[in-house]
Amino acid sequence: MAIDVLIVDDEEGIRNLVRGILQDEGYSVRLAANAEDAYKLIEKKVPDLLILDIWLQESHHDGMQILSNVKKIHNYLPAIMISGHGTIETAVAAIKKGAYDFIEKPFKADRLLLMIERAIENAALKKENESLRQRAERISDEMVGTTPMIQSIQQILEKAAPTSSRVLITGEAGTGKNLAARYIHQNSKRAEGPFIAVNCSSLQPERLEVELFGSVDGILGEPAKIGALELAQGGTLLLDEVAGLPMEVQGKVLRALQDNTYKKVGDVRPMNMDARILATTSEDIERALQSGTFRQDLYYRLNVISINMPPLRKRAYDIPSLVEALAGSIAREGGQIMKPFSPEALQALQAYHWPGNIRQLRNVLEWVSIMSARQPSEVFGIDSLPPEVTGAGGVEESFEMSATGQQSAMNQNLINLTLREAREVFERDYLLAQIKRFGGNVSRTAQFVGMERSALHRKLKSLDVVGMEKEQEFVQIMPISKKSARS
Repeated sequence: MAIDVLIVDDEEGIRNLVRGILQDEGYSVRLAANAEDAYKLIEKKVPDLLILDIWLQESHHDGMQILSNVKKIHNYLPAIMISGHGTIETAVAAIKKGAYDFIEKPFKADRLLLMIERAIENAALKKENESLRQRAERISDEMVGTTPMIQSIQQILEKAAPTSSRVLITGEAGTGKNLAARYIHQNSKRAEGPFIAVNCSSLQPERLEVELFGSVDGILGEPAKIGALELAQGGTLLLDEVAGLPMEVQGKVLRALQDNTYKKVGDVRPMNMDARILATTSEDIERALQSGTFRQDLYYRLNVISINMPPLRKRAYDIPSLVEALAGSIAREGGQIMKPFSPEALQALQAYHWPGNIRQLRNVLEWVSIMSARQPSEVFGIDSLPPEVTGAGGVEESFEMSATGQQSAMNQNLINLTLREAREVFERDYLLAQIKRFGGNVSRTAQFVGMERSALHRKLKSLDVVGMEKEQEFVQIMPISKKSARS
Protein backbone atom coordinates (compact mmCIF):
# COMPACT_ATOMS: atom_id res chain seq x y z
CA MET A 1 0.00 0.00 0.00
CA ALA A 2 1.33 3.43 -0.96
CA ILE A 3 2.45 5.79 1.81
CA ASP A 4 -0.26 8.41 2.39
CA VAL A 5 0.94 12.04 2.59
CA LEU A 6 -1.26 15.00 3.50
CA ILE A 7 -0.04 18.37 2.19
CA VAL A 8 -1.45 21.47 3.90
CA ASP A 9 -0.57 24.72 2.10
CA ASP A 10 -2.60 27.79 1.19
CA GLU A 11 -0.85 28.17 -2.18
CA GLU A 12 -2.42 25.97 -4.83
CA GLY A 13 0.74 26.05 -6.94
CA ILE A 14 2.87 24.68 -4.08
CA ARG A 15 0.31 21.98 -3.28
CA ASN A 16 0.24 20.79 -6.88
CA LEU A 17 4.02 20.99 -7.23
CA VAL A 18 4.68 18.84 -4.15
CA ARG A 19 1.88 16.45 -5.14
CA GLY A 20 3.50 15.90 -8.55
CA ILE A 21 6.91 15.24 -7.02
CA LEU A 22 5.53 12.72 -4.54
CA GLN A 23 3.19 10.94 -6.94
CA ASP A 24 6.11 10.39 -9.32
CA GLU A 25 7.81 8.53 -6.45
CA GLY A 26 4.75 6.35 -5.74
CA TYR A 27 3.28 8.22 -2.79
CA SER A 28 -0.47 8.65 -2.29
CA VAL A 29 -1.22 12.35 -1.82
CA ARG A 30 -4.11 14.34 -0.34
CA LEU A 31 -4.38 18.13 -0.29
CA ALA A 32 -5.76 20.74 2.13
CA ALA A 33 -5.70 24.53 1.88
CA ASN A 34 -6.54 25.36 5.50
CA ALA A 35 -6.86 23.96 9.03
CA GLU A 36 -10.53 23.02 8.71
CA ASP A 37 -9.92 20.88 5.61
CA ALA A 38 -6.81 19.35 7.20
CA TYR A 39 -8.66 18.29 10.37
CA LYS A 40 -11.47 16.71 8.33
CA LEU A 41 -9.03 14.71 6.19
CA ILE A 42 -7.04 13.54 9.24
CA GLU A 43 -10.24 12.51 11.02
CA LYS A 44 -11.29 10.53 7.97
CA LYS A 45 -7.90 8.81 7.68
CA VAL A 46 -4.68 9.46 9.58
CA PRO A 47 -1.90 10.01 7.04
CA ASP A 48 1.55 8.45 7.23
CA LEU A 49 3.18 11.87 6.87
CA LEU A 50 2.09 15.48 7.23
CA ILE A 51 3.63 18.35 5.25
CA LEU A 52 2.56 21.67 6.79
CA ASP A 53 3.01 25.25 5.68
CA ILE A 54 3.65 27.42 8.73
CA TRP A 55 1.82 30.49 7.44
CA LEU A 56 -1.70 29.74 6.19
CA GLN A 57 -3.84 32.54 4.74
CA GLU A 58 -7.58 32.46 5.44
CA SER A 59 -7.21 29.69 8.00
CA HIS A 60 -8.33 29.88 11.63
CA HIS A 61 -5.20 27.93 12.66
CA ASP A 62 -1.70 28.29 11.25
CA GLY A 63 0.62 25.36 10.63
CA MET A 64 2.19 25.50 14.09
CA GLN A 65 -1.22 25.29 15.78
CA ILE A 66 -2.30 22.45 13.51
CA LEU A 67 0.92 20.61 14.42
CA SER A 68 0.28 21.06 18.16
CA ASN A 69 -3.32 19.88 17.91
CA VAL A 70 -2.54 16.85 15.77
CA LYS A 71 0.41 15.77 17.94
CA LYS A 72 -1.84 15.69 21.02
CA ILE A 73 -3.81 12.86 19.41
CA HIS A 74 -1.34 11.28 16.97
CA ASN A 75 1.99 11.59 18.73
CA TYR A 76 3.92 9.43 16.28
CA LEU A 77 2.63 11.09 13.09
CA PRO A 78 5.74 12.54 11.40
CA ALA A 79 5.46 16.13 10.18
CA ILE A 80 7.66 18.30 7.99
CA MET A 81 7.18 22.08 8.16
CA ILE A 82 7.67 24.31 5.10
CA SER A 83 7.72 28.10 4.81
CA GLY A 84 8.87 30.85 2.50
CA HIS A 85 9.58 33.17 5.41
CA GLY A 86 11.41 30.86 7.76
CA THR A 87 13.99 31.73 10.37
CA ILE A 88 16.18 29.65 12.64
CA GLU A 89 13.88 30.53 15.55
CA THR A 90 10.86 29.30 13.57
CA ALA A 91 12.58 26.03 12.69
CA VAL A 92 13.58 25.42 16.33
CA ALA A 93 10.06 26.18 17.54
CA ALA A 94 8.57 23.75 15.00
CA ILE A 95 10.89 20.93 16.03
CA LYS A 96 10.14 21.57 19.71
CA LYS A 97 6.44 21.15 18.93
CA GLY A 98 7.13 17.75 17.41
CA ALA A 99 8.00 18.36 13.75
CA TYR A 100 10.65 16.05 12.33
CA ASP A 101 12.32 18.83 10.33
CA PHE A 102 11.87 22.19 8.62
CA ILE A 103 12.47 23.06 4.96
CA GLU A 104 12.43 26.55 3.46
CA LYS A 105 10.83 27.48 0.15
CA PRO A 106 11.97 27.22 -2.56
CA PHE A 107 13.36 23.73 -1.99
CA LYS A 108 14.95 21.08 -4.16
CA ALA A 109 12.89 17.98 -4.88
CA ASP A 110 15.73 15.61 -3.92
CA ARG A 111 16.14 17.24 -0.52
CA LEU A 112 12.41 17.07 0.18
CA LEU A 113 12.22 13.40 -0.81
CA LEU A 114 15.20 12.52 1.39
CA MET A 115 13.64 14.38 4.32
CA ILE A 116 10.34 12.54 3.81
CA GLU A 117 12.08 9.17 3.71
CA ARG A 118 14.00 9.87 6.91
CA ALA A 119 10.92 11.24 8.68
CA ILE A 120 8.94 8.07 7.93
CA GLU A 121 11.85 5.85 9.04
CA ASN A 122 12.20 7.86 12.26
CA ALA A 123 8.48 7.51 13.02
CA ALA A 124 8.61 3.77 12.40
CA LEU A 125 11.55 3.45 14.79
CA LYS A 126 9.72 5.42 17.49
CA LYS A 127 6.66 3.19 17.09
CA GLU A 128 8.80 0.06 17.35
CA ASN A 129 10.53 1.36 20.48
CA GLU A 130 7.19 2.22 22.02
CA SER A 131 5.89 -1.24 21.17
CA LEU A 132 8.91 -2.83 22.85
CA ARG A 133 8.44 -0.58 25.89
CA GLN A 134 4.77 -1.50 26.21
CA ARG A 135 5.61 -5.18 25.76
CA ALA A 136 8.16 -4.94 28.56
CA GLU A 137 5.57 -3.25 30.77
CA ARG A 138 3.09 -6.04 30.05
CA ILE A 139 5.66 -8.59 31.15
CA SER A 140 5.50 -6.58 34.42
CA ASP A 141 7.45 -3.90 36.18
CA GLU A 142 9.66 -6.50 37.85
CA MET A 143 10.95 -7.93 34.57
CA VAL A 144 11.96 -4.76 32.76
CA GLY A 145 15.54 -4.44 31.60
CA THR A 146 17.86 -4.39 28.62
CA THR A 147 20.57 -6.86 29.62
CA PRO A 148 20.76 -9.86 27.25
CA MET A 149 19.71 -12.34 29.95
CA ILE A 150 16.47 -10.54 30.81
CA GLN A 151 15.62 -9.87 27.16
CA SER A 152 16.09 -13.56 26.47
CA ILE A 153 13.66 -14.41 29.29
CA GLN A 154 11.13 -11.91 27.93
CA GLN A 155 11.28 -13.60 24.53
CA ILE A 156 10.89 -17.10 26.01
CA LEU A 157 7.90 -16.00 28.09
CA GLU A 158 6.18 -14.47 25.08
CA LYS A 159 6.72 -17.61 23.02
CA ALA A 160 5.78 -20.05 25.79
CA ALA A 161 2.66 -18.29 27.07
CA PRO A 162 0.27 -18.99 24.14
CA THR A 163 1.18 -22.70 24.03
CA SER A 164 -0.06 -25.49 26.28
CA SER A 165 3.44 -26.69 27.15
CA ARG A 166 4.55 -27.23 30.73
CA VAL A 167 7.17 -24.79 32.00
CA LEU A 168 9.72 -25.20 34.78
CA ILE A 169 10.90 -21.87 36.23
CA THR A 170 14.03 -21.93 38.38
CA GLY A 171 15.93 -19.25 40.28
CA GLU A 172 16.72 -17.88 43.70
CA ALA A 173 13.98 -16.72 46.05
CA GLY A 174 12.67 -13.29 45.13
CA THR A 175 13.71 -13.33 41.48
CA GLY A 176 10.14 -13.26 40.16
CA LYS A 177 9.41 -16.92 39.41
CA ASN A 178 5.76 -16.74 40.48
CA LEU A 179 5.41 -13.48 38.57
CA ALA A 180 6.68 -15.21 35.42
CA ALA A 181 4.19 -18.02 35.97
CA ARG A 182 1.33 -15.53 36.29
CA TYR A 183 2.46 -13.79 33.11
CA ILE A 184 2.35 -17.12 31.26
CA HIS A 185 -1.18 -17.74 32.52
CA GLN A 186 -2.43 -14.22 31.76
CA ASN A 187 -1.15 -14.44 28.19
CA SER A 188 -2.32 -17.99 27.51
CA LYS A 189 -5.50 -19.36 25.98
CA ARG A 190 -6.55 -20.17 29.55
CA ALA A 191 -6.33 -16.57 30.76
CA GLU A 192 -10.06 -16.47 31.52
CA GLY A 193 -9.72 -19.56 33.72
CA PRO A 194 -8.45 -19.76 37.32
CA PHE A 195 -4.80 -19.56 38.40
CA ILE A 196 -4.21 -21.86 41.39
CA ALA A 197 -0.87 -22.13 43.22
CA VAL A 198 0.11 -24.86 45.69
CA ASN A 199 3.31 -24.71 47.74
CA CYS A 200 4.73 -28.21 47.52
CA SER A 201 7.21 -27.84 50.38
CA SER A 202 4.97 -26.37 53.08
CA LEU A 203 2.71 -29.36 53.89
CA GLN A 204 3.04 -32.91 55.14
CA PRO A 205 2.69 -35.57 52.39
CA GLU A 206 -0.83 -36.66 53.33
CA ARG A 207 -2.06 -33.07 53.63
CA LEU A 208 -0.38 -32.04 50.37
CA GLU A 209 -1.98 -34.98 48.55
CA VAL A 210 -5.43 -33.83 49.72
CA GLU A 211 -4.64 -30.22 48.73
CA LEU A 212 -3.63 -31.32 45.24
CA PHE A 213 -6.15 -34.03 44.41
CA GLY A 214 -9.01 -33.41 46.81
CA SER A 215 -10.66 -36.03 49.03
CA VAL A 216 -13.95 -37.77 49.71
CA ASP A 217 -15.84 -37.39 52.95
CA GLY A 218 -14.16 -38.79 56.04
CA ILE A 219 -10.54 -38.73 54.88
CA LEU A 220 -8.29 -37.39 57.66
CA GLY A 221 -11.45 -37.08 59.72
CA GLU A 222 -12.61 -34.14 57.64
CA PRO A 223 -15.42 -33.38 55.18
CA ALA A 224 -14.83 -33.85 51.45
CA LYS A 225 -12.37 -31.36 50.00
CA ILE A 226 -12.04 -29.94 46.51
CA GLY A 227 -8.41 -30.21 45.39
CA ALA A 228 -6.26 -27.73 43.48
CA LEU A 229 -6.49 -29.76 40.26
CA GLU A 230 -10.26 -29.51 40.32
CA LEU A 231 -10.18 -25.82 41.19
CA ALA A 232 -7.77 -25.21 38.31
CA GLN A 233 -9.97 -26.85 35.66
CA GLY A 234 -9.85 -24.75 32.52
CA GLY A 235 -6.99 -22.71 33.92
CA THR A 236 -3.48 -23.12 35.28
CA LEU A 237 -2.04 -24.99 38.28
CA LEU A 238 1.30 -23.79 39.65
CA LEU A 239 3.35 -26.33 41.58
CA ASP A 240 5.36 -23.84 43.62
CA GLU A 241 8.69 -25.08 45.03
CA VAL A 242 8.18 -28.38 43.25
CA ALA A 243 11.58 -29.71 44.37
CA GLY A 244 10.07 -30.00 47.85
CA LEU A 245 7.35 -32.37 46.61
CA PRO A 246 7.45 -35.46 48.86
CA MET A 247 8.58 -38.62 47.08
CA GLU A 248 5.33 -40.44 47.90
CA VAL A 249 3.34 -37.71 46.14
CA GLN A 250 5.66 -37.40 43.14
CA GLY A 251 4.47 -40.70 41.65
CA LYS A 252 0.82 -39.64 41.78
CA VAL A 253 1.62 -36.27 40.15
CA LEU A 254 3.55 -38.11 37.44
CA ARG A 255 0.62 -40.41 36.69
CA ALA A 256 -1.73 -37.44 36.49
CA LEU A 257 0.58 -35.78 33.96
CA GLN A 258 0.89 -38.97 31.93
CA ASP A 259 -2.81 -39.87 31.84
CA ASN A 260 -4.43 -36.45 32.22
CA THR A 261 -6.57 -38.05 34.93
CA TYR A 262 -6.32 -38.23 38.73
CA LYS A 263 -8.19 -39.70 41.68
CA LYS A 264 -9.32 -37.94 44.81
CA VAL A 265 -7.89 -39.33 48.02
CA GLY A 266 -10.18 -42.14 49.14
CA ASP A 267 -11.93 -42.45 45.75
CA VAL A 268 -11.50 -45.00 42.96
CA ARG A 269 -13.15 -43.00 40.20
CA PRO A 270 -10.75 -41.19 37.84
CA MET A 271 -11.37 -37.53 37.09
CA ASN A 272 -10.29 -35.78 33.92
CA MET A 273 -7.55 -33.20 34.34
CA ASP A 274 -7.94 -30.02 32.32
CA ALA A 275 -5.29 -27.70 33.75
CA ARG A 276 -2.00 -26.45 32.40
CA ILE A 277 0.81 -27.32 34.80
CA LEU A 278 3.60 -24.87 35.63
CA ALA A 279 6.30 -25.44 38.24
CA THR A 280 8.85 -23.32 40.09
CA THR A 281 11.75 -24.09 42.36
CA SER A 282 14.46 -22.15 44.15
CA GLU A 283 16.28 -25.37 45.02
CA ASP A 284 19.04 -26.97 42.96
CA ILE A 285 16.87 -29.50 41.18
CA GLU A 286 19.87 -31.01 39.38
CA ARG A 287 21.32 -31.93 42.75
CA ALA A 288 17.96 -33.39 43.81
CA LEU A 289 18.00 -35.56 40.68
CA GLN A 290 21.51 -36.80 41.44
CA SER A 291 20.68 -37.55 45.07
CA GLY A 292 17.52 -39.39 44.09
CA THR A 293 15.14 -37.13 46.04
CA PHE A 294 13.38 -36.03 42.85
CA ARG A 295 12.23 -38.41 40.14
CA GLN A 296 13.85 -37.98 36.75
CA ASP A 297 10.72 -39.03 34.86
CA LEU A 298 8.69 -36.36 36.67
CA TYR A 299 11.40 -33.79 36.01
CA TYR A 300 11.29 -34.44 32.25
CA ARG A 301 7.49 -34.23 32.29
CA LEU A 302 7.63 -30.81 33.94
CA ASN A 303 10.68 -29.43 32.16
CA VAL A 304 9.33 -29.08 28.62
CA ILE A 305 10.31 -25.40 28.58
CA SER A 306 12.92 -24.21 31.07
CA ILE A 307 13.32 -20.64 32.32
CA ASN A 308 15.99 -19.56 34.78
CA MET A 309 15.31 -16.24 36.52
CA PRO A 310 18.66 -14.51 37.13
CA PRO A 311 19.52 -13.00 40.52
CA LEU A 312 19.44 -9.22 40.67
CA ARG A 313 23.18 -8.97 41.37
CA LYS A 314 23.85 -10.44 37.90
CA ARG A 315 21.75 -7.79 36.17
CA ALA A 316 22.78 -4.71 38.15
CA TYR A 317 22.74 -2.67 34.94
CA ASP A 318 18.92 -3.04 34.89
CA ILE A 319 18.48 -1.60 38.39
CA PRO A 320 17.83 2.04 37.30
CA SER A 321 15.07 0.81 34.94
CA LEU A 322 13.66 -1.45 37.65
CA VAL A 323 13.74 1.37 40.21
CA GLU A 324 11.85 3.67 37.85
CA ALA A 325 9.21 1.04 37.06
CA LEU A 326 8.76 -0.26 40.62
CA ALA A 327 8.84 3.20 42.22
CA GLY A 328 6.20 4.37 39.78
CA SER A 329 4.05 1.35 40.60
CA ILE A 330 4.44 1.92 44.35
CA ALA A 331 3.57 5.60 43.94
CA ARG A 332 0.43 4.79 41.95
CA GLU A 333 -0.68 2.25 44.51
CA GLY A 334 -0.23 4.82 47.28
CA GLY A 335 -1.79 7.67 45.33
CA GLN A 336 1.38 9.74 45.54
CA ILE A 337 4.16 11.09 43.35
CA MET A 338 7.47 9.25 43.71
CA LYS A 339 10.49 11.51 43.48
CA PRO A 340 13.38 10.38 41.25
CA PHE A 341 16.55 8.90 42.71
CA SER A 342 19.85 10.76 42.45
CA PRO A 343 22.68 9.21 40.38
CA GLU A 344 24.58 8.53 43.61
CA ALA A 345 21.59 6.70 45.11
CA LEU A 346 21.19 4.61 41.95
CA GLN A 347 24.90 3.76 42.07
CA ALA A 348 24.52 2.59 45.66
CA LEU A 349 21.53 0.45 44.69
CA GLN A 350 23.52 -1.04 41.80
CA ALA A 351 26.49 -1.85 44.03
CA TYR A 352 24.44 -3.65 46.71
CA HIS A 353 24.42 -7.45 46.44
CA TRP A 354 20.60 -7.96 46.90
CA PRO A 355 20.32 -11.35 48.65
CA GLY A 356 16.52 -11.00 48.48
CA ASN A 357 16.62 -10.04 44.80
CA ILE A 358 13.78 -8.03 43.22
CA ARG A 359 11.44 -8.73 46.13
CA GLN A 360 13.95 -7.04 48.44
CA LEU A 361 14.40 -4.14 45.99
CA ARG A 362 10.67 -3.49 46.03
CA ASN A 363 10.66 -3.59 49.83
CA VAL A 364 13.51 -1.07 49.91
CA LEU A 365 11.65 1.27 47.57
CA GLU A 366 8.51 1.00 49.71
CA TRP A 367 10.64 1.82 52.78
CA VAL A 368 12.03 4.89 51.02
CA SER A 369 8.56 6.04 49.97
CA ILE A 370 7.36 5.85 53.59
CA MET A 371 10.39 7.04 55.54
CA SER A 372 11.72 9.72 53.19
CA ALA A 373 8.63 11.01 51.40
CA ARG A 374 8.59 14.28 53.38
CA GLN A 375 12.24 15.16 52.77
CA PRO A 376 12.47 18.66 51.26
CA SER A 377 14.88 17.67 48.47
CA GLU A 378 13.54 17.09 44.95
CA VAL A 379 15.26 13.70 44.65
CA PHE A 380 15.95 10.73 46.88
CA GLY A 381 19.66 10.71 47.69
CA ILE A 382 21.90 8.18 49.40
CA ASP A 383 20.69 9.48 52.77
CA SER A 384 17.17 8.34 51.78
CA LEU A 385 18.22 4.69 51.47
CA PRO A 386 17.98 2.22 54.37
CA PRO A 387 21.10 1.23 56.35
CA GLU A 388 21.13 -2.25 54.81
CA VAL A 389 22.03 -0.65 51.49
CA THR A 390 24.26 2.22 52.56
CA GLY A 391 25.94 0.47 55.47
CA ALA A 392 27.03 -3.17 55.66
CA GLY A 393 26.44 -4.64 52.24
CA GLY A 394 26.19 -1.23 50.60
CA VAL A 395 28.56 0.42 48.15
CA GLU A 396 31.55 -0.97 50.00
CA GLU A 397 30.40 -4.52 49.31
CA SER A 398 31.24 -4.26 45.64
CA PHE A 399 34.85 -3.68 46.64
CA GLU A 400 34.81 -6.51 49.16
CA MET A 401 33.56 -9.12 46.74
CA SER A 402 35.25 -9.93 43.47
CA ALA A 403 33.45 -10.91 40.26
CA THR A 404 33.70 -14.57 41.30
CA GLY A 405 32.14 -13.89 44.71
CA GLN A 406 35.40 -14.67 46.51
CA GLN A 407 36.85 -12.38 49.15
CA SER A 408 38.93 -9.77 47.32
CA ALA A 409 42.45 -8.59 48.06
CA MET A 410 40.88 -5.42 49.46
CA ASN A 411 40.47 -7.30 52.72
CA GLN A 412 44.19 -7.92 52.97
CA ASN A 413 46.21 -5.85 55.39
CA LEU A 414 47.00 -2.93 53.06
CA ILE A 415 49.56 -1.60 55.50
CA ASN A 416 51.87 -4.42 54.40
CA LEU A 417 51.66 -3.40 50.72
CA THR A 418 53.65 -0.81 48.86
CA LEU A 419 51.76 2.20 47.48
CA ARG A 420 51.91 0.74 43.96
CA GLU A 421 50.57 -2.62 45.14
CA ALA A 422 47.79 -1.02 47.18
CA ARG A 423 46.81 1.14 44.22
CA GLU A 424 46.61 -1.97 42.02
CA VAL A 425 44.36 -3.63 44.61
CA PHE A 426 42.02 -0.64 44.60
CA GLU A 427 41.97 -0.28 40.81
CA ARG A 428 41.28 -3.98 40.31
CA ASP A 429 38.39 -4.05 42.78
CA TYR A 430 37.02 -0.72 41.58
CA LEU A 431 36.96 -1.78 37.93
CA LEU A 432 35.51 -5.19 38.75
CA ALA A 433 32.74 -3.48 40.72
CA GLN A 434 32.00 -1.05 37.88
CA ILE A 435 31.86 -3.80 35.25
CA LYS A 436 29.56 -5.78 37.52
CA ARG A 437 27.41 -2.67 37.95
CA PHE A 438 27.05 -2.25 34.18
CA GLY A 439 26.15 -5.89 33.61
CA GLY A 440 29.48 -6.79 31.99
CA ASN A 441 29.17 -4.07 29.33
CA VAL A 442 32.76 -2.89 28.86
CA SER A 443 31.84 0.03 26.60
CA ARG A 444 29.44 1.53 29.15
CA THR A 445 31.93 0.90 31.94
CA ALA A 446 34.66 2.70 30.00
CA GLN A 447 32.34 5.63 29.33
CA PHE A 448 31.42 5.96 33.02
CA VAL A 449 34.96 5.71 34.41
CA GLY A 450 36.24 8.14 31.77
CA MET A 451 38.49 5.82 29.76
CA GLU A 452 38.68 4.74 26.15
CA ARG A 453 37.39 1.20 25.65
CA SER A 454 40.79 -0.02 24.42
CA ALA A 455 42.52 1.68 27.34
CA LEU A 456 40.19 -0.07 29.78
CA HIS A 457 40.99 -3.44 28.19
CA ARG A 458 44.71 -2.71 28.58
CA LYS A 459 44.22 -1.68 32.19
CA LEU A 460 42.27 -4.87 32.97
CA LYS A 461 45.01 -6.93 31.37
CA SER A 462 47.70 -5.14 33.36
CA LEU A 463 45.77 -5.85 36.55
CA ASP A 464 45.61 -9.57 35.74
CA VAL A 465 41.91 -9.45 34.89
CA VAL A 466 41.04 -11.50 31.82
CA GLY A 467 37.90 -12.00 29.70
CA MET A 468 36.33 -15.38 30.29
CA GLU A 469 33.23 -15.22 28.12
CA LYS A 470 32.06 -12.79 25.45
CA GLU A 471 28.65 -12.17 23.98
CA GLN A 472 28.73 -9.14 21.68
CA GLU A 473 30.37 -6.57 23.96
CA PHE A 474 29.14 -8.05 27.24
CA VAL A 475 31.99 -9.66 29.16
CA GLN A 476 32.17 -11.74 32.30
CA ILE A 477 35.53 -11.29 33.99
CA MET A 478 37.47 -12.63 36.91
CA PRO A 479 40.71 -11.65 38.59
CA ILE A 480 43.72 -13.93 38.26
CA SER A 481 46.25 -13.92 41.02
CA LYS A 482 49.84 -13.30 40.02
CA LYS A 483 50.77 -16.66 41.49
CA SER A 484 48.30 -18.54 39.25
CA ALA A 485 49.24 -16.39 36.27
CA ARG A 486 52.88 -17.45 36.59
CA SER A 487 52.07 -21.13 37.05
